Amino acid sequence: MAQQESLRPELLCVIVRHGMGGKVLRKGKQLGFKGATIFLGRGSKDYKSRRLHKFDLSESRKEIVLILAERRTVEETIGTLSAHFRFDRPHHGIAFRMPISEIQGSSQFANTTGEKGGKNPMYKAIFVIVDRGRAEDVIDAAYEAGQKGGTIIKARGAGAHETQKLFRMEIAPEKEVVLLLVKVEHCEHVTASIRKRLELDKPGNGLLFTQEVTEAYGLLSEDGTEKE
Repeated sequence: MAQQESLRPELLCVIVRHGMGGKVLRKGKQLGFKGATIFLGRGSKDYKSRRLHKFDLSESRKEIVLILAERRTVEETIGTLSAHFRFDRPHHGIAFRMPISEIQGSSQFANTTGEKGGKNPMYKAIFVIVDRGRAEDVIDAAYEAGQKGGTIIKARGAGAHETQKLFRMEIAPEKEVVLLLVKVEHCEHVTASIRKRLELDKPGNGLLFTQEVTEAYGLLSEDGTEKE
């Protein structure tokens, strides 16, 4: 049973400054990862002249590296990646891993489905998908609930409520995905604030979902206190 659990898929997310994604990928391959996807993003802006981003990644271009691998591989290498890229230092980035409930389209993980397990999570990842230009509203709502920052990723939508026509052609507007890492005990308060400010109950205003984080690096300083 333990062997089967170690083969279940997990998602490793690494957020670094622009230009570092390739280096993370190359190091990952040395550690046994077979591939990754790199997204472009940016850190959140200062809020009323205060440094907003908890990870010291404020208002700068980012690369978000997503790596899908067996749980045992992620467990064995996330600490090595953190040490190699010095995520314990300001401005160097963060790394965290999340369980995967199910995966299709990869023979590497055929007939495997993820389950919750391991340590009780200290953090949750909040993903908010909104129209372009509304990401800062998400950041502001999170700030009002005590969250000090996030990462904004560019995307595009193709849902029924998000399309519009130009010269009889349907155009899917650009989207922004806001990624926030919050402590478990603060998650409900932060999501409620975002839901209210963005009016997420109305069709087409956005989508929010959360995911447990089983392990994270770069969120704490060496003395064990949270980076401010």
